[in-house]
Amino acid sequence: LPGPPFTHQQMPSKMVYYGQPSCEQDTERYLDVVKYVFSYYKKEVPLVINTMGWVKGEGLLLLIDLIRLLSPSHIVQMDMYDWKAMPPLTPEHVHFSAGLHTKGKQQSKCKQLGVDSTESWTYPEGEDVSAPQHKLLYVHPEFPRAGVAGEARVHSCILRDMSILGYLGHLQSPDIGAVLPLHSLVPYQVPFNAVALRVIHTDVAPSNIMYAVNASWVGLCCLPEEVRCQTEGPVLLTQTPICDCLGFGIVRGVDMEKKLYHILTPVPPANLRLVNCLLLGNIAIPNCVLVDQQGIEGEIPYVTSDYNYSI
Repeated sequence: LPGPPFTHQQMPSKMVYYGQPSCEQDTERYLDVVKYVFSYYKKEVPLVINTMGWVKGEGLLLLIDLIRLLSPSHIVQMDMYDWKAMPPLTPEHVHFSAGLHTKGKQQSKCKQLGVDSTESWTYPEGEDVSAPQHKLLYVHPEFPRAGVAGEARVHSCILRDMSILGYLGHLQSPDIGAVLPLHSLVPYQVPFNAVALRVIHTDVAPSNIMYAVNASWVGLCCLPEEVRCQTEGPVLLTQTPICDCLGFGIVRGVDMEKKLYHILTPVPPANLRLVNCLLLGNIAIPNCVLVDQQGIEGEIPYVTSDYNYSI
C-alpha cells in the first residue's frame, strides 16, 4: 500500500529464508515456515496476511490450508475480471473443502507433515478449527486484464530484483556521492568452520558445494544449536533447517587456502555475531550487478558470452 516494496524496506520482527520464489516444489516446508513465523505473533496488534497469487489447483488447496491454520477474522478476496474459476472463500466453503494437507468437514486436523511440524502447532483452547468463522469481503474489479497471470509473473521478477538492489544499497556510504561497485567494498572474512552451509533448492555433491556457493546470494541465519566442527570445514547440513534469518549477503569469493568465505552484507556486526548458518536458495543476484561492474578490464568475472544454448 505505501508503494513498491523496495521503496520502504524494514527489518522484520521474524523472518525465515525460504529460498525459492515459489513454494510449489515443497509445500510442506512452506507450511512449517508459516507456522514458525506465526507462532511469534503476540496478537497485540492487527495482523495483515498477504497471501500468494497462486490460487489455481494445488495453490487454492494450500490457501485453504493457510486459512484453516491461521484462523483469520476477515478475508478479502479479489476476483479477476471475467474469470469464475475460483469459488468465494466463504466459511462454509473452507469448512467443507479439503486442503492440500488438511481435510474438510469435521476432520480438519493436519496430516502428519513430520515429527516436529504438527506437534509444535497449537490451536486456541476450545476452538473448532473445522468451522471457520471469518467474514468474507469479496471484491470484483470491473476493468479488463485485472490480475493477468503472465504479467504478474514478470512484474514479480522485476520487483524482486529491485528489492535486492535496494537492500544492497545499504552497503553504500551516505557521505559519498558516487555509487561504489560491489567489488570495491571490503568483505567480511568468515572461517569455513564458523558457519553451517546448506543448499535449499537442489542436491549438490559435497565436492561441488563451493562452486555453487561462490558469487551467490545467501540468507544469513541463526541455528538454535552451536555449530561445532573438528576440522577446518566446510560444515554441511543434511537437511534444510527452519530457523531465524537475520539478513542477506553475497558470497563474493571463496578462499580455499585460508578456508574463508568472503561475504558482503549490510547486516550490522552485532547481528552478524549471531549468524552461524548460510542458506543458499534459488534466488539469483540481479544480472546488472554482474554485467554492469565498473572498472573491469577484459572479461567480466562470472559472466560468459560463450555459451552453448543446446545444453
